[in-house]
Amino acid sequence: MINMWEQIRMNRRRSVVLVVLMALLLTALGYVIAEGAQPGAGPFGVLIAMGVWLVMMLVAYFQGDNILLAVSGAREIEKKDHPRLFNVIEEMQIASGLPKMPRVFIIDDMALNAFAAGRKPDKAVVAVTAGLLGKLNRDQLQGVVAHEMSHIVNRDVLLMTIVGVTIGSIVLISELFLRGFRLGGRGAHSRRYGSSRGGDGAGGIMIVIAIVLAILAPIVAQFVYLAISRRREYLADASAAVLTRYPEGLAGALQLIGGDPTPMARATKATAPMFISNPFEKPGAMALNLTSTHPPIQERIKILRGMSGAASFHAYDDALKTVRGRKSGVVPRSALAADQALPVRPPHAEDEAPDPRMRMREAGDLVRQMNQFAIIACPCGIKIKIPPDYARPVAICPRCQRKHPIPTATPIRTAKPKVKAE
Repeated sequence: MINMWEQIRMNRRRSVVLVVLMALLLTALGYVIAEGAQPGAGPFGVLIAMGVWLVMMLVAYFQGDNILLAVSGAREIEKKDHPRLFNVIEEMQIASGLPKMPRVFIIDDMALNAFAAGRKPDKAVVAVTAGLLGKLNRDQLQGVVAHEMSHIVNRDVLLMTIVGVTIGSIVLISELFLRGFRLGGRGAHSRRYGSSRGGDGAGGIMIVIAIVLAILAPIVAQFVYLAISRRREYLADASAAVLTRYPEGLAGALQLIGGDPTPMARATKATAPMFISNPFEKPGAMALNLTSTHPPIQERIKILRGMSGAASFHAYDDALKTVRGRKSGVVPRSALAADQALPVRPPHAEDEAPDPRMRMREAGDLVRQMNQFAIIACPCGIKIKIPPDYARPVAICPRCQRKHPIPTATPIRTAKPKVKAE
């Protein structure tokens, strides 16, 4: 799809500009703080700031996905563990042109959510919660997977990693400087730069600039990050509608996610921006919150359902302008110029199958397997779930009274950081 590749190129150009701007803010902060503490030490402060940034970047670049998976409690599964999920991901891999099938993870959580990670398309992962897997039908699941695939294809994951680490470096340096100044620096600074009589006025001004920049830089950087995060969600929704040719799939999924009251047990403020919906936000309002990492979920639903029967970037951008009441959209002009209008396809014939109870049972069995339950399939048709601490040597089927020896549970392997041999 030409328009997808145009969007990728536009994202890359914007990524370079944003990274340069954030790096300039970081180096300016390091320079001003060092120059305020010791005249002439500005270049040394720049080196320290860039050193902090480089260390954090290397950790995030090489281990960021593993850290995110570990914090979320995600565990990798194979196709035999849940064929329906793998089939949907394989379909979206082909549709998006992703060169390699992402690794698939399940989060042991009954809240409805999902995220993608991985610094490169050939090292990508897709993780969904057990709750989402149990509640969504095939079209809705396809919409969520397409949204996450779009983040991978559009290089959003790498962009947000770089910007997030740069913000983290700015916050760390600012906080260290301000704490040091509060705890013990004021007396030393006043002696160095003098009192109102004959003090070094230039030095005092530099200290004031350093304090102001240390306070404002994290705020400015955070607002930039939030604006980027919201924009990437709009673009991923648009890409998902084009990839699936069925905007209602993602809209229906977002409606279920937005109406789900279950809190995520292992989400953190740091990992929240990576999910398809912020697990800490109440999604009922239509108004945009400037401190949010995601657009209002009800607004996203209205945009998808306002695409006028066409699965295209033009249709999404027009619907967004109508819903938001603005003249400007979010899709890059180059992507719009290469856009191809496609008709919305009908829902899958198995839209309601398997039924919701069967989906929840499948998801529940998968979670039990993750938690080392042994599952015995009795010839009478019932599945017996044996917890790992079950002490008896046999299990008796409650339906036919057959006795079954307790098998050894086969746990789903967990995600572990991969360390390359030197």
